[in-house]
Amino acid sequence: MTNVDAGAGLDPVHPVAPPTTGPAGLTRAQVAERVARGEVNDVPVRSSRSLGEIVRANVFTRFNAIIGVLWVVTLFVAPIQDSLFGFVILANTGIGIVQEWRAKKTLDSLAVIGEARPAVRRDGRSVQVPTSGIVLGDLVEIGPGDKIVVDGVCAEADGLEVDESLLTGEADPVVKHPGEQVMSGSFVVAGGGAFQATKVGREAYAAQLAEEASRFTLVHSELRSGISTILKYVTWMMVPAALGLIVTQLVARSNDFRGSVARTIAGIIPMVPEGLVLLTSVAFAIGVIRLGRKQCLVQELPAIEGLARVDTVCLDKTGTLTEAGMDVTGLKPLNGADEGRVREVLAALGASDPRPNASLQAIIDAYPDGHGQDRRPVSTLPFSSARKYSGAAFEEDDGKVAGWLLGAPDVLLAPDDPALAETGRLNEQGLRVLLLARAARDLDGPDPARGARPVALVVLEQRLRPDAAETLRYFADQDVQAKVISGDNAVSVGAVAHKLGLTGKAVDARRLPADPADLAKAVDRATVFGRVTPQQKREMVGALQSEGRTVAMTGDGVNDVLALKDADIGVSMGSGSEATRAVAQIVLLNNSFATLPSVVAEGRRVIGNITRVATLFLVKTVYSVLLALLVVCWQVEYPFLPRHLTLLSTLTIGVPAFFLALAPNKERARPHFVRRVMRYSVPGGLLAGVATFVTYLLARHHYTGAGALSAETSAATLTLFLISMWVLAIIARPYTWWRLALVAAMGVAFLFVLTVPWLQDFFALRLVGNVMPWTAVGVAVVAAAALELVWRWVGRRFPV
Repeated sequence: MTNVDAGAGLDPVHPVAPPTTGPAGLTRAQVAERVARGEVNDVPVRSSRSLGEIVRANVFTRFNAIIGVLWVVTLFVAPIQDSLFGFVILANTGIGIVQEWRAKKTLDSLAVIGEARPAVRRDGRSVQVPTSGIVLGDLVEIGPGDKIVVDGVCAEADGLEVDESLLTGEADPVVKHPGEQVMSGSFVVAGGGAFQATKVGREAYAAQLAEEASRFTLVHSELRSGISTILKYVTWMMVPAALGLIVTQLVARSNDFRGSVARTIAGIIPMVPEGLVLLTSVAFAIGVIRLGRKQCLVQELPAIEGLARVDTVCLDKTGTLTEAGMDVTGLKPLNGADEGRVREVLAALGASDPRPNASLQAIIDAYPDGHGQDRRPVSTLPFSSARKYSGAAFEEDDGKVAGWLLGAPDVLLAPDDPALAETGRLNEQGLRVLLLARAARDLDGPDPARGARPVALVVLEQRLRPDAAETLRYFADQDVQAKVISGDNAVSVGAVAHKLGLTGKAVDARRLPADPADLAKAVDRATVFGRVTPQQKREMVGALQSEGRTVAMTGDGVNDVLALKDADIGVSMGSGSEATRAVAQIVLLNNSFATLPSVVAEGRRVIGNITRVATLFLVKTVYSVLLALLVVCWQVEYPFLPRHLTLLSTLTIGVPAFFLALAPNKERARPHFVRRVMRYSVPGGLLAGVATFVTYLLARHHYTGAGALSAETSAATLTLFLISMWVLAIIARPYTWWRLALVAAMGVAFLFVLTVPWLQDFFALRLVGNVMPWTAVGVAVVAAAALELVWRWVGRRFPV
């Protein structure tokens, strides 16, 4: 047969060389020498940062600096109980560091489990080493689905096709010949070979691009960016309010210096929603730890948040809904073909591929003893997802060369071929069918499948994952649409989907419209798609995204890489190819599709609860700023000492928020985090601030003489506590027994402080008389009723 250069869109066909030992690779001594020189692939561990970086990120923040300075001042000018806020911040920061350190250890240990182990040739033998164990000059062996982890020069090529789309954006695979360059970050889609490493570690192309982007980060999180936006607004409000408060308390009022300083600090401290940032970090970290226990590697933390927002899941059938392996259940010779001869050819085809896919592996397992395995192919045509078939040519006993093709019947045969009728009947049963055909043309021709003569149908049964149906039901219950996108026959894929409870017509992707707008409508209407090429998978994900969908893509094969990369969230099986694990944000190391609901649930818990408790923190910020401004305008003492606000923050925000942030939450995360939080926080904070200040002014007119300021503060504290408790009660809805118990426990704790003498003295809280305490309660009740009405009106008037 004649081989041609793989140009002009032709499929590459390469002669199979006679048996040789090939390059032996480096020797053990050469490897040791390179390691000693530091010529190793020492790329940073993904998703990890050092303990020092974790400590710096949690300690050296803008708000910690503000609170730290104020705490030191308070320690010198006020009693220790007014300095409690500083100890709370120390404890919170410590908790944040410990939780993130635990998350780091979880991520690092899982990353080691899921790490690719490339095969390198050393001392003439193929051995697997960690990616970090590759040294300069190593001969790295590659096959379908393998990621090229370092830069190098191709040394051996057997139909080697490399996809460089992650680097160049070009979707078409590039044929590689010996002597040509291969780049880290690309991956093999067909064929095999070996390359010699020329750049390792940080010098490799992909490492230079990805070193910063692949770190443990929350940069691309809508939640984190939303909180940053809120903190920016808070800073703008804090500065003028704090300056005015300082001037009023230290200059305009003629009180004692120490008391004025304490009340000034009391006005500034609650403006800082420092616990919100901490709680977000802790919630994410605990989410990582929980998922890690289920063998789920979160390679990028925003994936937890992203999957919580997903409303569409695109599923690859093989390896996701079905197990990766399959079994040959039947062999149907066609046109009078001899079954024994068919078995020989199938055995020879299996032996000709050094890295068989799941279908070919099933054929190898079914026909292990055929003497056809002794035949050495003259040339091979490697399988690719775009082509849907593979082939090989063998020398027959009479000296002639015969070409054989193995692949999808509806691709290899004409639409009117009678063999397709039998194929259709088998597909309707959910069986996978391959066609063995005798090629009528050279395999190196422009269309080797044209005129192929059907010889036999190979029937394979796919093993459904036992947990797939339950998982799909979970997505349906959670209002998440599932789309099955597969390269297999549409009828067969539809039958499998039907067995798992998915309804809807199966669509052959070859008939989908090319126009993006029409494609989006077609993909939106249907549920199951077959005969989808890798590029089409990518286009279908993009079509769904163009309709405003948040799309997750699951897969394990090299044909899923492009779609995984473009999806909002890519999920790979741990047993998947190196390339899919490299581009996915989440890797299911236990290869269990049933783990996915846990990931979705964890994301929803984190995002939903942070959105919920953020309102608690920001209500406090709003009423603190408002109180400071009102104090400046009325030229009066600030109504609270730091100890009062520490007590209120702990009982109405700190402790409840911790429990609420870790509670179950199945609500799908929705966009516009800032608007969703601020539309409730602003009216809530304004009502709380106004009601508290009204009580304070009434108390100033009611109380006179020594101890009046303490009585006024106690009355104002009671009003603010009751309103804050009502905010907490609203946030805690819908009620469960433990939520009611949580709210009640906080109320009992405050009542305990009001009734126990030594706690009254410690927190300087003593209700004097009957008139003002009941007045404080009355003002709080009116404000709570107004808050209920305003929040309901806001929910209807400004829906998000």
